[in-house]
Amino acid sequence: MSKHPAWRPTGADAVIRYQIKDLDRAIEFYTTELGFRLVQRAGPVATVSRGPLHLLLSGPESSGSRPMSDGRRQEPGGWNRIVLYVDDLEALVGRLRGIGTTFRNDVEVGPGGKQIQILDPDGNPIEIHEAPA
Repeated sequence: MSKHPAWRPTGADAVIRYQIKDLDRAIEFYTTELGFRLVQRAGPVATVSRGPLHLLLSGPESSGSRPMSDGRRQEPGGWNRIVLYVDDLEALVGRLRGIGTTFRNDVEVGPGGKQIQILDPDGNPIEIHEAPA
């Protein structure tokens, strides 16, 4: 547990960090389009929350975005992803298409419900899932 609660604005013992390129754009996307709320913004980082999920948005100037000792750069993207549960997948997909969101696939339907994957404005993956009726 951190001895510095100011760096843990959610009080959580863990958060998910997403590397992002533009902090203002990321905050706008997560709060306006996906129902997160801004918990804290400090310099090049911000924490947004949706229910118990706390997401640390880490801009390119943050210490958590520095290159590794071997020179590899931390970049947005990949296949690990957060999963957001929604009640009306079709409505959200329509809204996201309307703002030009990038989709990785079409809606998939299976025994566990319906889901689709999108990319946030910096290329980080998000799965949106609706449980079966």
